Amino acid sequence: QRRSLAPSQLAKRKAGEEEEEWHPPTTRKRQKPVSETESGECYRSPFRKPLVQLTNRPHCLDSSQHEAFIRSILSKPFKVPIPNYKGPLGLRALGIKRAGLRSPLHDPFEEGALVLYEPPLLSAHDQLKIDKDKAPVHVVVDPVLSRVLRPHQREGVKFLWDCVTSRRIPGSHGCIMADEMGLGKTLQCITLMWTLLRQSPDCKPEIEKAMVVSPSSLVRNWYNEVEKWLGGRIQPLAIDGGSKEEIDRKLVGFMNQRGLRVPSPILIISYETFRLHAEALQKGSVGLVICDEGHRLKNSENQTYQALNSLNTPRRVLISGTPIQNDLLEYFSLVHFVNSGILGTAQEFKRHFEIPILKGRDADASEAERHKGEERLKELISIVNRCLIRRTSDILSKYLPVKIEQVVCCRLTPLQAELYKNFLKQAKPVEELKEGKISVSSLSSITSLKKLCNHPALIHDKCVEEEEGFMGALDLFPAGYSTKSVEPQLSGKMLVLDYILAVTKSTSNDKVVLVSNYTQTLDLFEKLCRNRRYLYVRLDGTMSIKKRAKVVERFNSASSPEFIFMLSSKAGGCGLNLIGANRLVMFDPDWNPANDEQAMARVWRDGQKKTCYIYRLLSTGTIEEKIFQRQTHKKALSSCVVDEEQDVERHFSLGELKELFTLNESTTSDTHDKIKCRRCVNGHQVRPPPEGSDCTSDLSQWHHCADKRGLQDSVLKAAWDAAVTFTFHHHSHEEQRGIP
Repeated sequence: QRRSLAPSQLAKRKAGEEEEEWHPPTTRKRQKPVSETESGECYRSPFRKPLVQLTNRPHCLDSSQHEAFIRSILSKPFKVPIPNYKGPLGLRALGIKRAGLRSPLHDPFEEGALVLYEPPLLSAHDQLKIDKDKAPVHVVVDPVLSRVLRPHQREGVKFLWDCVTSRRIPGSHGCIMADEMGLGKTLQCITLMWTLLRQSPDCKPEIEKAMVVSPSSLVRNWYNEVEKWLGGRIQPLAIDGGSKEEIDRKLVGFMNQRGLRVPSPILIISYETFRLHAEALQKGSVGLVICDEGHRLKNSENQTYQALNSLNTPRRVLISGTPIQNDLLEYFSLVHFVNSGILGTAQEFKRHFEIPILKGRDADASEAERHKGEERLKELISIVNRCLIRRTSDILSKYLPVKIEQVVCCRLTPLQAELYKNFLKQAKPVEELKEGKISVSSLSSITSLKKLCNHPALIHDKCVEEEEGFMGALDLFPAGYSTKSVEPQLSGKMLVLDYILAVTKSTSNDKVVLVSNYTQTLDLFEKLCRNRRYLYVRLDGTMSIKKRAKVVERFNSASSPEFIFMLSSKAGGCGLNLIGANRLVMFDPDWNPANDEQAMARVWRDGQKKTCYIYRLLSTGTIEEKIFQRQTHKKALSSCVVDEEQDVERHFSLGELKELFTLNESTTSDTHDKIKCRRCVNGHQVRPPPEGSDCTSDLSQWHHCADKRGLQDSVLKAAWDAAVTFTFHHHSHEEQRGIP
């Protein structure tokens, strides 16, 4: 028989009583449970407690017991329910006031803590007298950010905080962050914003709201960076499109936010949108304004500068990865924007600084004028350096892979050479030069020659229309030539590019960025890619802002099939991260080296894992080499030259202008000839250099001059026989390795 395991049955068997036979009930009626047998024997489990009938009647206490019970309740002080809880209560715990001195938001004594402000040490006597509700506290960067900041970035954050809180220059709250590209200026500014929005020495937020104004192509990038580093702790408002009414509504909502916990305390907006909607933003105040790519504000007369300058915002940070331009008034405009009055008015600046400095730099200046100019220049630099911080990209060599930058001189094809000489004979640009001034036709000549160096297809239309300089030039083209198909063999640089792309594609999984100043050249790149069946993406001025961010993100993905990223240096040369590629070809030079530097810094940035190769293509003996030489020419204030071609006459003498319109066919590199390099024997660098020799020219930064024997880059070596005549190359880690 089956033995029951019920507790009552187990107890019964344990007592040694006989087990009765069990019979199933014959009726389905519910029976009352019986806890005891008729004989009075109990079968209840010894483990069960007897049930007690519940009643609603309260337990009666006499008055003395009741009073004692109430007194025991009231004698217990109120406390936080969590044992040993010492965290910051802030506004989240209602009705609780911290005892004792105020405490900082983060622990200043934690290992690796970045302390921006440390309250003065007080004696025991002063501590007794101080008002505990007014005692200053440490300002400590959130450990989430301080853990990822590199040493130079920690220094930068401290500098920014000191400037915007008026600790470096009393009464001034602005600064210029002029670090070179790739040093993490965005992360440093995000750290500054987050710290100001959350804490201050007074134990409350320093600011309520912050605004970031950037080029339209970088609005989405700023939004992504805030999300990346702060991980959802804050909700920024990014405006990169929409109707006028919708944008106005968002801006009014942003400006009307008040209080210690603003829902969207960071506004990210483009310069164009800001200028069009400045009225809505000028009705209130913003605690901090950050202007990315701030060299846009070098002209104090433009509308964007004036709209930003009229904001009710004392704290201003201007970011620019490129050096200050030569024009001293542009220098003044940038400094005046962040710290108004630090250099006086424009007239005072011109009288006290600009005129003496320019006179001192004049070739005919007297000894007294030169001495005065040097003194004023030192004075100017000492003032500006109090609110300007600049570090070079040499710091990155500790954290990033090797970067090899190569200037590749490419010979012209016979067709290019004939068209070039034909143009110089017919257009006679040198004869157009009068009294050292450059005419409109001479400017047009410069553009025509630069396009011809890229590919004859770019000036084919002018040959068809027989414009000045191209009369009869159509006969020089091959029979049946059509611009519908790209023919790399007609251009020296295009031929070298074709080799570079083919060797890279067949020997590695590297991706390539192609950069040009002309959209017509990007059209040629597209035709070449279609012919070779290379997958590509293109970013120029016609692409919408939203689409730009998606294209860049997709290209940087490891699973992306695109091999080539085509970039217009005018539309997207600033601020983009293209770390998906590790090879970049700068197809044509710009008058302003800052533009080239910006474009070339797209791949050698944080997150890059591969060795980077930068190829700067120049047509040998042409105007392109003259432009490159001009880029490397050092000036008193910076290494930059002119901004646009129409400003060429400001910096070129009549002799130098005439030299632009010449063609040297007998050289392997006009630049190498000019520097009179004593490191080279028969065009090949001797290592180590002969005793007493040195490259003392402006190109001393280029550590190696090389023919084919001296090349280490297998891709460029394969392309050498196509059209390469000479290279200069510079290795990013050579200074650390002691290479001369």
